[in-house]
Amino acid sequence: MDQGTTPPAPRAIPTPRGATPQPPATHSVVPVEVTGAESIVRSLEEVGVEVVFGIPGGAILPTYDPLMDSTRLRHILVRHEQGGGHAAEGYASATGKVGVCMATSGPGATNLVTPIADANMDSVPLVAITGQVAAASIGTDAFQEADILGITMPITKHNYLVTDPDEIPRVIAEAFHIAASGRPGPVLVDIAKSAMQTRTTFSWPHEISLPGYHPVTKPHSKQIREAARLLATARRPVLYVGGGAVRARAAAELRRLADLSGAPVVTTLMARGVLPDSHPQHLGMPGMHGSVPAVLSLQKADLIVALGARFDDRVTGKLSTFAPHATIVHADIDPAEIGKNRVADVPIVGDLRDVITDLVPALEKEHAQHGKPDLEAWWHQVDDWRLTYPLGYTETEDGLLAPQHVIQRIGELTGPEAIYAAGVGQHQMWAAQFIRFERSNAWLNSGGLGTMGYSVPAAMGAKVGEPDRVVWSIDGDGCFQMTNQELATCAINDIPIKVAVVNNSSLGMVRQWQTLFYESRYSNTDLHTGHGTKRIPDFVKMADAYGCVGLRAESPAEVDDVIKKALEIDDQPVVIDFTVSRDAMVWPMVAAGVSNDEVQYARGISPTWDRED
Repeated sequence: MDQGTTPPAPRAIPTPRGATPQPPATHSVVPVEVTGAESIVRSLEEVGVEVVFGIPGGAILPTYDPLMDSTRLRHILVRHEQGGGHAAEGYASATGKVGVCMATSGPGATNLVTPIADANMDSVPLVAITGQVAAASIGTDAFQEADILGITMPITKHNYLVTDPDEIPRVIAEAFHIAASGRPGPVLVDIAKSAMQTRTTFSWPHEISLPGYHPVTKPHSKQIREAARLLATARRPVLYVGGGAVRARAAAELRRLADLSGAPVVTTLMARGVLPDSHPQHLGMPGMHGSVPAVLSLQKADLIVALGARFDDRVTGKLSTFAPHATIVHADIDPAEIGKNRVADVPIVGDLRDVITDLVPALEKEHAQHGKPDLEAWWHQVDDWRLTYPLGYTETEDGLLAPQHVIQRIGELTGPEAIYAAGVGQHQMWAAQFIRFERSNAWLNSGGLGTMGYSVPAAMGAKVGEPDRVVWSIDGDGCFQMTNQELATCAINDIPIKVAVVNNSSLGMVRQWQTLFYESRYSNTDLHTGHGTKRIPDFVKMADAYGCVGLRAESPAEVDDVIKKALEIDDQPVVIDFTVSRDAMVWPMVAAGVSNDEVQYARGISPTWDRED
């Protein structure tokens, strides 16, 4: 390039529908000579990365040297690679941006397998960058070598092995585009140490060319018209909304469709908040621990409009008996999901926000021509279920706290503008049931993979991405002990999350199943964390040791006080140990493998309902 020639403006990676735009880099993209490691750092800056969660090690070490000099990338040193991966997930889920984690080869990379698999199941946009042994050593069983490309192939949207430093900018540009576009998901970029150490010419690609990768975003108009016709004529319609509505940022469009259709709406575990709980048509969460009205409305529906949902087993129960009389409209950006579990009568492939945007005027046209459907009898039945089988719980008999009360009060005292990140198990279900969600992206959890240990690091990542929001980690004593070392990360890096440990001294959900299905034979579910004279460990002392504020509540009178105290502290992480009853159970419940017709409202109580049409 001649001196005095203005270099071309840096080109931002195309922003997929629903994602937060990534800012272009402000520095020049004139080709310059750098090391491969410097190329990695500059590439991350180009795609607008703000935060990287990671741990250095031998194979990735060359990249950590120029990373130290970057004024645009914040690196957060986590205490375990799994924590770094979940933190990147939490950051992505809370902000809509692509989360980034970094690890070295071998065990560093394999420790990322769980969060990568988690992101794959829950459609979280994630880029994991791992170091690999030198190119000449690949395949020799070199120190800390693992075929992370092969290991993660089934659980990534795409993955790369880079041995040529010239490829680094192109690969990283493609990785971020793939992670965020279409159905979001994780992409792994494995880079040989030799490529990091070799000098190269850094040149940012002006365009991305991925032959064969063209996600369909615009739905077919004929399918939209047919869906509108069915929705305008159904007598017992239900909108079945999944996590795809959250990822597509389709909350406003969904609300308009709900208002226009007049149909009952159910939101899955991954979709909590995308339609406010206060909306009069919202029936709550369907599935194994869903509300009775949500479960039974799906069973009795004559039309189910599935929006960004995948008919997973936790929602359908025994698949052959699920919604036996319903016509199925299934809209999803991933064509592989349509018809995978339940045959779709009207398949619609497209970005969910585009789908609903097109469906609303089509439905208005149907209403104008044929009038609105008469749903009075349907709502009479649904409202009867709501009145007869409301969500609730019974007080404990052992004098310990009711976990449902604890979680409900956290939600009520904190409010809907906060972010709530749950672990997996009973506390996860209670949080989904008893916290009132009024906005999208307020609820983070491991839905598809069910990963214990998700909550604390995910809350940490969410707080980094949304520093002005209150962020609660609602965790169980079992989950908490898997990743609580990230409290040190929070304390050192001024990430003041709040952790509620719902401590029943047990692996609670497993214990519930042992109570119900294994004659109360409690094999290896007692964790010794909260009952009796010993607490191993003592979570309040642990919090103090990690530089956090530790609190405890053991009686109902203490619950509000400790929550309020935690909310007043905004300069340190806070951990509250709530000593709750181990006999509390999650209800309603559909046992695994049985029909949703057999939902139990409480132990020994099954709803009575008219099974005839």
